[in-house]
Amino acid sequence: MIKVASYNTHKSIGTDRRRDPERTLHVLNEIDADVIALQEADRRFGRRMSVIAPHLLEEHTDWKPVPVTMRPMSMGWHGNVILVRKGAHILDCEPIHLPALEPRGAVMADLRVNGVPLRIIGMHLDLSGLWRRRQAHAILSHIAASAKPLPAVLMGDLNEWSTARGCLRDFGRDFAFAPCGRSFHARRPVATLDRIMASRDLTILEAGVHESAAARTASDHLPIWARLAPA
Repeated sequence: MIKVASYNTHKSIGTDRRRDPERTLHVLNEIDADVIALQEADRRFGRRMSVIAPHLLEEHTDWKPVPVTMRPMSMGWHGNVILVRKGAHILDCEPIHLPALEPRGAVMADLRVNGVPLRIIGMHLDLSGLWRRRQAHAILSHIAASAKPLPAVLMGDLNEWSTARGCLRDFGRDFAFAPCGRSFHARRPVATLDRIMASRDLTILEAGVHESAAARTASDHLPIWARLAPA
């Protein structure tokens, strides 16, 4: 069994408008997943520095970042980061360039977690429905072009309010959605913007939203999680 999670950390700026990376780490430790996809993990401007200092991640958590960084001070690609247990094996990784009006990207990693080979894609899609569908197509095409197929989990902030249209319909042709629940806004969740999707060779055992007191203040999104097993 593997636990995965997705969390838009909002650059560690909480609902109290304070930036507190250590509070973000506290929430991650509460979730305690084997693999975590982060969004908005870098500062938006300048050198796009990682909000969470690497030494804090090393000293206070059981995770390491998948090395897809394209900038020296960043931890990921356009704010997307995949964290894995320090004991997991990273077999391969790469950024995925997405069509967009503003900087957007996704990250992909092939892992061996608890002895199970797994492909993880972390993403943060556009606010525009037209661009979301283009980005979904780019991600699905990238997966289809991979030389070695693996059980796959797609996670992230899809920015899609509809439950049956747009990019969700595109992803839904090949992937099952984990029934996590509403994750935005953290203080009063009304929208299911964050999603976890699994390929048909994985079984979704359970899923949910992490709704601790710390999570309600650490970001404007709540983290989501799912437990998976090979089908």
